[in-house]
Amino acid sequence: MKIRSALLGSVALAGLTTAGYAADLGVVTSLDVCDELGLSGLTVSSDDNCLVITGGVTFEYKWGNYEPGFVLNTFARTGNTLTIIDDAGGLDSSADVDAWLQFVATADSDFGPASATIKLISENNTGTADWTVGIDQAWVSIGDTTVLMAGYKKSIFNVGDDGPLNYPGLFNADDVNTGVGFASSATTGGDVIQIVSNLGNGISIGGGLENLGAGGGNITYVGVINYAGDGVTAHASGAYDTALAVWNVHAGFTGAWDPIKVVAAVAADSTGWWNALGSVSATFDMFTLAASGEATSAGEWGAGGSVGATVTDGVTLNLGGRYFQGVVDNTGQVEAGISAAVTETITLTAAAGYYSSSIGGGTSAFYGKAGLAWAPGGGFTSSVGLTVNSLGGYKATFKAAKTIK
Repeated sequence: MKIRSALLGSVALAGLTTAGYAADLGVVTSLDVCDELGLSGLTVSSDDNCLVITGGVTFEYKWGNYEPGFVLNTFARTGNTLTIIDDAGGLDSSADVDAWLQFVATADSDFGPASATIKLISENNTGTADWTVGIDQAWVSIGDTTVLMAGYKKSIFNVGDDGPLNYPGLFNADDVNTGVGFASSATTGGDVIQIVSNLGNGISIGGGLENLGAGGGNITYVGVINYAGDGVTAHASGAYDTALAVWNVHAGFTGAWDPIKVVAAVAADSTGWWNALGSVSATFDMFTLAASGEATSAGEWGAGGSVGATVTDGVTLNLGGRYFQGVVDNTGQVEAGISAAVTETITLTAAAGYYSSSIGGGTSAFYGKAGLAWAPGGGFTSSVGLTVNSLGGYKATFKAAKTIK
């Protein structure tokens, strides 16, 4: 910023010393290559390159006695059954610090913007003095409407458009990153060569050779088509892993036409597994009604529904339930919650509910949750929360984070 200010000041001074050009100073709006490339945020520029720096640090601390209360933890799939992840023993606690820093250097070229991206990351630091920092991404790209990318990066395989709309979601969907998933997954991302092209009218297509570091001449072939426009987003992704001889297909659709919103998605793989999900919500004045369903090729199925009400600006009430019938066991939940923005920066939340599951011989419990989130600005966020249940389990959580943009 000091360099840019000095340059602008020099130009202004030169203009003022030449009376004949004083009136033209208004056209000098930018000397920064970042502005010319349309890039903003925390930037450093040279004559040709704009370096955009982003990053963040997150901290989380948990403390309590989790063991007697399975509702404090999560459900996870083991084979064709849904199981409970629980912690044994008395008092439990954990601290976690994650940090990342990303540098993107961009310059103009005859083929469009040319960029190099490097992302450094350090995760799950729990009291370690000397952190291990790794390269999470390192890749180059060039192009505008058609972009060529190569290096170490994430996959172009799209797994979006599959989140249930009901409160508090669906059991199996929660286990597969809030959506539909696979029984056997192709290895995507890593060392890649990718091309993505914008065809116009909201349509883009992409193809990639991924997981090139697998060795032995093995490659994961990835293809994707995306659409976005007129209140609709949709995609279809496909991948084939030659090393594992596994293929995956993921397709999803999200459409919003006031007052209706619809989500539909399906995932399938070469083992014969499929996982489908459908969800719809309707908003009428202050009320929102939602219903969702999910099913798998193993004969499992789940359903959920909710009603929400926006009582006043910043205050929302929700009442919902969900049920999952597995191959052997079943699990149900009912929950009522409230969210209230008491100020522009502080939001209070509370919920109470009941779980019942046949997993592990059968367990049920009442529970309650309360939380406070604080977002004073500047990219800083923080929250505290407490969960207790009728089995004697409890968990307190503190989180704090700051992003660099």
